[in-house]
Amino acid sequence: MDLDNDKDTVNTDSDLLESPMSDGLMEDNFEEILGTDAFQPDIDGDDEDNDNKIVEEEEDDFLDIAQYGIIEIAGDDSYGRKVIVISACKLPSNKAFNHARFLRYLMHTLDQFVEADYTLVYFHYGLNSKNKLPLSWLWEAYKAFGRKYKKNLKALYLVHPTNFIRFVWRLFKPVISAKFGKKVMYVNYLHELKQHLHFDQLAIPKPVLEHDKKLVAMSKNSKLTSSSSFHTNIPSFETQQFRVPISYIKEHNKGDVIPRVMRECIAFLDNDNALETEGIFRRSANTKIVQEVQALFDEGKPVCFDDYGDIHVPAVILKTFLRELEEPILTFELYEEIMTFQELTSIEKLPVAKSLILHRLPEDNYEVLRYLFEFLAKVIDRSDLNKMTASNLAIVFGPNLLWARNKQASLFSITKINHFTEFLLKYHDLIFSK
Repeated sequence: MDLDNDKDTVNTDSDLLESPMSDGLMEDNFEEILGTDAFQPDIDGDDEDNDNKIVEEEEDDFLDIAQYGIIEIAGDDSYGRKVIVISACKLPSNKAFNHARFLRYLMHTLDQFVEADYTLVYFHYGLNSKNKLPLSWLWEAYKAFGRKYKKNLKALYLVHPTNFIRFVWRLFKPVISAKFGKKVMYVNYLHELKQHLHFDQLAIPKPVLEHDKKLVAMSKNSKLTSSSSFHTNIPSFETQQFRVPISYIKEHNKGDVIPRVMRECIAFLDNDNALETEGIFRRSANTKIVQEVQALFDEGKPVCFDDYGDIHVPAVILKTFLRELEEPILTFELYEEIMTFQELTSIEKLPVAKSLILHRLPEDNYEVLRYLFEFLAKVIDRSDLNKMTASNLAIVFGPNLLWARNKQASLFSITKINHFTEFLLKYHDLIFSK
């Protein structure tokens, strides 16, 4: 799957790979079930200016919708983009479910991330006649998601596609632009996501996992697919930077705890042009270039960022390095305490943050984190130009600084992590002073 395909054509029906099993899915006679006669999209309508079609309501926590866990946030993908997961199997009965309110909740969730590049993952398994969303809802959703939602969506993964997906694609094809169509990726097996996403952080529902196991068992290549792995614990090079511990890098870096990849990325970005770039750290970069640069760093070869002509390449590489550490820089040990940090009073927060960073964090981790935050402080100083406030930087860096050892990421946990990260950014001069 190539996310940077520059072809001017959308995926055709033949491009849609069908999942070999569809137990419990909407398949047979779905056109009649959906009532397609009532759905007549205006193919001449302009959907680019519909950002404000949904009437804004007063502040709403949407707890009645959020309780189902239909939408989850799963950190960043391998290219530094926020990942949002939608699971069809978690949709409740359509008899009592408020679909209009669900659309507002979906937009409310996306609004927190769409100013930066982001990725959507849709787990289709579990959609059936009892919980399906009306086609009229799908059309209203497509119209409601105006330019800001579509522009920064860089990939839409449709996992375990079925004939229903083929049907909907045919129906919407006349109004879907070629540019948007190129962002759609069809995924038959979960292991296919591993080259693009941090698989262990995906909020994959148990029914989807079980369904995938059945599909893999039926596959002729089941032995190969079931043994595939996203991370490796055995470094390929002494100079390896990605997917290894900080201690390994220090050991093979003449005792210098600051990794080469961090030094070179920050050195390249520490200038007026980069610091004043609007949306720095919020944009993704060409995936092939990112992989190429990672390989050069791992192999200990020279990297010249000027050759790539994209200021976002070193920015993405820096975030990717942090996210692919074997253990987060804030450590698994501090995870639970950071989860409760937001509940502290304003008076309690500073001493607790100083204690966690100065006394609980390993010395090497402290030095790496301090090095990073000294640079990010410069980014914040130019926020009037680059729009990267402490809050915005926390959103893009938080999930790359901390994640749970054995838990999938969630909107709840990421909100807690981002709050702690924002506090560190705002008071770094007080917190990092020994």
